[in-house]
Amino acid sequence: MISKPLESLSSERNSLLNLNPVVQALELVQDLIVISLCIGLFGFMVLQIRSMVLSLLPPVQFHVVTADILSLLIWVELFRLLIIYLKEKRISIGVAVEVAIVSVLREIIVKGILETEWTQVLAICGFLLALSVLMIVRVWLPPTFEGIDPEEKVSQRRKNHLKQQA
Repeated sequence: MISKPLESLSSERNSLLNLNPVVQALELVQDLIVISLCIGLFGFMVLQIRSMVLSLLPPVQFHVVTADILSLLIWVELFRLLIIYLKEKRISIGVAVEVAIVSVLREIIVKGILETEWTQVLAICGFLLALSVLMIVRVWLPPTFEGIDPEEKVSQRRKNHLKQQA
């Protein structure tokens, strides 16, 4: 039995089913969903800024102001994550990890570290350590797909290495 290369099987299937219009339509719908999320998130950020300005009026509650500022930073990072997705059709690991770190730190600040049980503090420390390791390791991740680079420096280094081999 002669085995065909995987690429030829894939191209035969695509030519028989003509999946390109379906894939393009699904990508368009997905982009529309992400755009609507961006618009909604932007509107929510405007309302959050309004609420934050009102909380600055006397009497100032620093605990509430700090929570509002950190929440706004989380929304900004999520907005940036959606914009990167729209531009590059990928999720940035670095931005996603940054959002997770800021979210955890916000919860600690809002709740208060002294009011948190020691087991939760230990779990949070482990979680933040794992996120920190992920931030460091993501630099060495190779590109996952042709044309989609997880990190620009690594992909540039790989391209230079391939040029030198040629």
